[in-house]
Amino acid sequence: MIIRKSPAELEKMRRAGLLVWEILQKLSGVVAEGVTTRDLEVIAERMMSEAGARPAFKGYYVPAAGSKYPYVLCTSVNDEIVHGMPSAKRVLKKGDVVSIDTGVQLDGYFGDSAVTVPVGDVPDETKKLLSVTREALELAIGKMRAGNRLFDVCGTVEKHVTSHGFSIVREYVGHGIGTRLHEEPQVPNYVDRRNENPRLKEGMVLAIEPMVNAGGAESRLAQDKWTALTKDGSYSAHFEHCVAVTSNGPWVLTRP
Repeated sequence: MIIRKSPAELEKMRRAGLLVWEILQKLSGVVAEGVTTRDLEVIAERMMSEAGARPAFKGYYVPAAGSKYPYVLCTSVNDEIVHGMPSAKRVLKKGDVVSIDTGVQLDGYFGDSAVTVPVGDVPDETKKLLSVTREALELAIGKMRAGNRLFDVCGTVEKHVTSHGFSIVREYVGHGIGTRLHEEPQVPNYVDRRNENPRLKEGMVLAIEPMVNAGGAESRLAQDKWTALTKDGSYSAHFEHCVAVTSNGPWVLTRP
């Protein structure tokens, strides 16, 4: 069942979303050669604590992994697609890209967002990967209007990404969000005719999160049972926003 939110609930989600935005803005400015992904984790956890928020990811149990996730951030570097674990041993170097994904629960409601940040100067092809992924998200946000259907959102991402020669990750998808981190519906970054295609209505909130590979679409799971990597070792990019359907059009809850 897709849960629609009242205006008062959207305001609460907005506060959670803006905290996530503030955290990602801070971390994006910290990313540099020599910084570790553990450094980013420490900053994020402190900001959540100071704001009186609960981390959305830390302690989240996933049966496939057989454990609870131990960090407030997912920090996925280069060929890591998603769910990379912060580490003091993971030192960022020039030419890397790091996808930072995080979420919080504030006043009972969740916010969730992600950004991929280059470390210093990166090759033109990598710049294009990040740009196309970000553009795909913005185009999908534009489809978050009452009367459209879920496939309008999903198909917009797929069309933009594939038209530039990049690949859509199929194993990991976006989701509804509200009083739970993951609600219905699932939001693939491609059109899957096996899934339902509900009409978008006011009060729906979706976490839209294109995950795009420079090479092939196939992924593999690391030995830690959390980190997803590209099978061919190509770089991957990930951007995410929580977006509400309103009478005035799309409302991105995770940025000003």
